[in-house]
Amino acid sequence: MTKSEKILENTIKQCREQEIILPTYRQMANPRLIPDGIQQKLKKIGLWDLNPLNLFRITWKNEPVKFGGGFGSVNFLELPPELTGVSARIIILLGKYFPTGAHKVGATFGPLVEKLITGKFDPGSQKALWPSTGNYCRGGAYDSYLLGCKSIAVLPEEMSRERFEWLEKVGSEIFATPGCESNVKEIYDKVKALKRERGDSIVVLNQFEEIGNPLWHFAVTGKAMAEVFDGMKGNGDKFSGLFLTQGSAGTLGAGDYLRQKFPLIKIGAGEALQCPTLLYNGFGGHRIEGIGDKHVPWIHNLKNMDIVAGIDDEPNIRIMRLFNEPAGRALLKARGIDGGLVDKLDDLGISSIANIMGAIKMAKYFEWDASHFIFTVATDSMEMYQSRLAEERQRHGEYTPAEAGIDYEGRLLGISTEALLELSYRDKKRMHNLKYFTWVEQQGKTVEELNAQWYDENYWIDRYSQVDQWDARIDEFNERTGLLKKYS
Repeated sequence: MTKSEKILENTIKQCREQEIILPTYRQMANPRLIPDGIQQKLKKIGLWDLNPLNLFRITWKNEPVKFGGGFGSVNFLELPPELTGVSARIIILLGKYFPTGAHKVGATFGPLVEKLITGKFDPGSQKALWPSTGNYCRGGAYDSYLLGCKSIAVLPEEMSRERFEWLEKVGSEIFATPGCESNVKEIYDKVKALKRERGDSIVVLNQFEEIGNPLWHFAVTGKAMAEVFDGMKGNGDKFSGLFLTQGSAGTLGAGDYLRQKFPLIKIGAGEALQCPTLLYNGFGGHRIEGIGDKHVPWIHNLKNMDIVAGIDDEPNIRIMRLFNEPAGRALLKARGIDGGLVDKLDDLGISSIANIMGAIKMAKYFEWDASHFIFTVATDSMEMYQSRLAEERQRHGEYTPAEAGIDYEGRLLGISTEALLELSYRDKKRMHNLKYFTWVEQQGKTVEELNAQWYDENYWIDRYSQVDQWDARIDEFNERTGLLKKYS
């Protein structure tokens, strides 16, 4: 028996003892395939509970309740022209109704489970290390706990207080690195130091390089978006755009799926204007939590991009106040925006607002009308940013009706197409080549694979096609634990 086979055997034994069953990607995309016995058990479990059966709630289709929910259609909001200032139909999928309140439990499921089912990770002796700018390490710590693994979270010290408090609750080991959202190199430096100190006792699951991150979005998020569009479209309607801030580039994996289904789609990647790495090879700090930068992720398929847009962080924070302060909500309702929708705007976290801003830029640039659909996501909600609202109140005082009017007319409806670049072949290759400085010089990747990502037409297709193989391995893993029998 090889070392990996022995580890796998021990992992199966541990999962059997702790009653851990793994969902397949096809179940996460279509929860109707989940055994009825598991669905019945979930009716007695809270959405955020630390219960292994909540692995089956890693889906966009959870009933939007905190406790005991089943499954339904995709959770999303459509933003009306009165709010966006454009005729194009902007649809935003809601991450709030995942366990932990963010879809990152999906992005972390792939990297960890792929190693568990192949014997590359020993939950009995190793810790999963999650380098992150926030939600990824939260999702990783949660999935680790549910899968019987210990975790380490590494994230910038300036991230919101709520993130650190939550990580403490699930018992993750926490390391806060210097700087803010864009200080990714400092995260990598700490990861290297920990690896030197602890060796094989930790396994690094880096969201910026693990193919399981975009693969989950390819297999689940892209299908969820297509399903929403197919249910809403009328004659002549088009799935025209996808806009997502780059972050780890995981969610942009949905774009690789959507390009296959809708070949004429335009795909946009966003970044903070204060740190314009893609736009201008630039750098800097910013306040849009959830879109880590100063480098290009290894898993970002730049050839699949059509535009890049810079999102200004000050308007982003002002719109956050507009959406969440009483004076802001009162103004929006007075301007004819449905009160039910306004009351749901706290479903949108800071990076979610950046995604909306980018979708609006995209709609204006391409002059799209109401026959054009643009999709984006709300990674999380304001549940993780109440401290940021409090900081803004302390810094700037009470939010007034006059400020709300300025933010609505000037910063929301006034979003322009400045700092937006429609990409040529050379633009895309320039951005792709930026990977060299992080991944080849610093992180041990090879020039050969870097070139393969650009020149090999099958490079990305081959990696996303692994999802069927992973599902087969998950089925085999569950068969060996024998736990599914009690739910069939």
